[in-house]
Amino acid sequence: MPRKYAIENTCVDVAYQRTGYLEVNTYQISDGAGLMVVDPGGQADAIIEAAGGVPIDAIVLTHWHADHVGAARELREKTGAITIASAVDAPRISGDVALPEGHVKADPCPVDHVVEHGDILQIGNMAWKVIATPGHTKGGICLYLDPQFGVHKQGKPVLLSGDTLFYGTIGRTDFDDSSMDDMRVSLKRLAALPDDTIVLPGHNYYTTIGVERKRVFAAFAQ
Repeated sequence: MPRKYAIENTCVDVAYQRTGYLEVNTYQISDGAGLMVVDPGGQADAIIEAAGGVPIDAIVLTHWHADHVGAARELREKTGAITIASAVDAPRISGDVALPEGHVKADPCPVDHVVEHGDILQIGNMAWKVIATPGHTKGGICLYLDPQFGVHKQGKPVLLSGDTLFYGTIGRTDFDDSSMDDMRVSLKRLAALPDDTIVLPGHNYYTTIGVERKRVFAAFAQ
């Protein structure tokens, strides 16, 4: 089973595993009233085991790429959790729109709830703000949680950044529905967040908005 790691000082309880063929960061986030899984790249049974018997309420998909949705269908079927994605990327996740040639294909997964920029996504007592961040895909999204909506009021804000913002870099913009121009606009949206926001990316290590302001935003969000 992929090792489970905990992240400290966040306003909600955050743990993650690296799952699937590209070892995506699959997050499990809970406030005690609700548990959400973000980007299940693979190994659905390992994700369920890591939940420790706590029911999974929601499966959030930050974008349609197979390394982020590879276990979504199986996890949905085994847990009864609802799936959530952007209205733009949902048709590719569900299989209603064919994937471009050359892309790895995951099992199509129904999307139960679609979101758009500015929506508030309520899971348990958590109220996540949806931030549309096209660039890596047309329908990529990030989710932001202010501590007032978390369980640890003295903890730091949290941003689930998918493949938009990484530790020291950004997501690729050379795919069929990618755009560097869109990415710059998306990074400017993220740059408006507080410096102490803990950034939970789709791959590699977590970081903060303040750290990335000095390198990623300075380089790309111009």
